[in-house]
Amino acid sequence: MSKSKKTVILAIETSLDETCAAISVENRVFSNVISSQIELHRKYGGVVPTIAKRAHIERLPYVISEAFSRANYISRRYHKSRYSFSLRGVDVIAATYGPGQALALEVGLKQAKSLAKEHNKPLVAVNHMEGHLLSSFVRNSTGSTGASIAKLKFPALGLLVSGGHTMLVLVEKLGKYKVLGETLDDAAGEAFDKVGRMLGVGYPGGPVIEKLAKYGDEERFDLPIPMIKRKDLKFSYSGIKTSVLYAIEKLKKEKQFNGKEIKDMAASFQNVMAKSLLIRLNRAIAEYHPKSLLLGGGVISNVYIRSRLRLAAKKHNLPIYTAVSHKLLTDNAAMIAVAGYYKYIQNELVTDLDKLDRDPNAGF
Repeated sequence: MSKSKKTVILAIETSLDETCAAISVENRVFSNVISSQIELHRKYGGVVPTIAKRAHIERLPYVISEAFSRANYISRRYHKSRYSFSLRGVDVIAATYGPGQALALEVGLKQAKSLAKEHNKPLVAVNHMEGHLLSSFVRNSTGSTGASIAKLKFPALGLLVSGGHTMLVLVEKLGKYKVLGETLDDAAGEAFDKVGRMLGVGYPGGPVIEKLAKYGDEERFDLPIPMIKRKDLKFSYSGIKTSVLYAIEKLKKEKQFNGKEIKDMAASFQNVMAKSLLIRLNRAIAEYHPKSLLLGGGVISNVYIRSRLRLAAKKHNLPIYTAVSHKLLTDNAAMIAVAGYYKYIQNELVTDLDKLDRDPNAGF
């Protein structure tokens, strides 16, 4: 346990296909271990729930143990062994309860509840999307990276764009959120993966499409901007997938589906996805007049999209917050640790562990 009185958190995240554990001292993260399952699911072109669950069960004990080992290494190297981390010294356990894939969520939450009971530790249940929302405020062990949450001005507007979710959230204060709009069908990240499969570039599609788009002409294909005619703040990406599919089928029929066309399609698709997010973001800014912007979710790691969003923030003279690394934008336990810490200091503890259950469709 820490030699100081600061709160030590063990965080667990298994909402989809990443097995994650982290150790933090308040909002300063000493370890953030992520065991990726991408190779297990690659040949299927998406996450297979039963395979994900089995991998989580096999990997989670090791991942938790590794989180403690890495945290102690960081303590020795940078803090003169000020902290000696162990399960006995943990002050609170934080775990994702939803949203996510049911079988995957079950593994992490079950492990967290078991450890809380065995070691008589309090537990906080964290919404996965709140983790993404607060990922900008994950700081390293010395506090030299990551934003200061004390500087965040309210109301803030959050744009969360991941494989499973796309939403705009009004943050009135920490813990008080209002969803302004979310996806009606596929999330943006899911659309990237499905278009990646159509282009034959593999899974996950997002990173590969981003690389290909650098060498493509984003004006080559006249793809429709999703939901451009609707005046609300909802998202939808089923239509753009259909448009890409028809365009590819036409190219194949004309025997013009080659490397250049694939790069142009990747660039054109990425461009309209960015425009879709910008239209909704600008509309929300005009309607709700936020004082700051928060970006989170794996799709925000796309440099092209993130740069376009930064330009929008600059245009509106709004401070913008986003995580300092790709690892903190995709699913990870560090963001769960930080979100869990703020819930803990507000005394939002689980009062009955036996009644706590996963919630695959959890909202804010």
